[in-house]
Amino acid sequence: MAKTTRGNFFEDFAVGTTFRHAAPRTMSVGDIAVYTALTGDRRPLSSSAEFARSLGFEREVIHDLVVFHIVFGKTVDDVSRNAVANLGYADVRFVAPVYPGDTLRAETEVIGLREASSGKAGVVYVRTRGYNQKDAEVLSFIRWVLVNKRDPATRTGASEVPELPRSVSPDELPVPSRLSLQRFGDLGWVTGSAYGFEDYEVGERIDHGQGMTVDEADHTLATRLYQNTARVHFDARAMAGTPFGQRLVYGGHVISVAHALAYSGMENVLHMAAWNGGSHANPTLAGDTLYAYSEILDKADLPGQSGLGALRIRLVAAKNADPAEEDVPRKVTEDGKERYDQRIVLDLDYWGLIPRRKALA
Repeated sequence: MAKTTRGNFFEDFAVGTTFRHAAPRTMSVGDIAVYTALTGDRRPLSSSAEFARSLGFEREVIHDLVVFHIVFGKTVDDVSRNAVANLGYADVRFVAPVYPGDTLRAETEVIGLREASSGKAGVVYVRTRGYNQKDAEVLSFIRWVLVNKRDPATRTGASEVPELPRSVSPDELPVPSRLSLQRFGDLGWVTGSAYGFEDYEVGERIDHGQGMTVDEADHTLATRLYQNTARVHFDARAMAGTPFGQRLVYGGHVISVAHALAYSGMENVLHMAAWNGGSHANPTLAGDTLYAYSEILDKADLPGQSGLGALRIRLVAAKNADPAEEDVPRKVTEDGKERYDQRIVLDLDYWGLIPRRKALA
């Protein structure tokens, strides 16, 4: 009797199935340090215990995206080990802060299935929730992933697509209960910026001004850090026979690099509260250089938060072309169909929390 598994294929999923994923993970300051080494992220809530405590937190917090990647990584063995690609996200909510010493676990429910027209694979829609050691929810998200079939010759007829929320309403945005901006005016120098909520305009675009090359070692270490065992990221031999000819960079690492680049010009966006949606528009490979820009899509007041506002931000990453220096359209029309420009690798729509100007004074 075989004691190992090669992961689930599309035919193995059924709507309503719930996975309680193995291998909970206790977070540490080492996770923050390695994440910083991989991305160069400079956000002080994760890098400075003193700054975090000054804003009411227990200590430095685990970076929002580290929490996402760790919870995501827990799901891979059951959901996407045999994935072709992760296609998108919806209704992602960063519910509560995670600290070094907290232990994360994850559960996932299958909420939809759609067989691809080619018959070779199918799209699996899931809702994942991450919990800490107190069984308090810290993260939830919907994602959909294209998963290979075990038997491409046999049709399943699966066609149950869930209705996905288009956005997270501002009045539903999770705000950390411990966040206090009373001392921010004295400590605003820590972020390196004096720009607050009122200083950003809807329609404004911020080119973040520098690129970062993704090395083979970077994305390999990232997937190992997050225990993301998807074959497309781990197994170079298996990927050598695909049209890509090499492993794909984990899309979450692309998000992290783009978000790290986006610190410049948006230094006072303290926290990712939610993602409205996101797409990995094109694959990223080792050796690609990533650039990023942000667009302000909307601004919103937050109930009961006089010193804090929310910016709805579109974070776009391009590969091997700097949108600040050359025309890189987000989407193009080809053969009468709108699609992403082949240089666009990420299109992420999220809400960020930022102090108002009066909190900066």
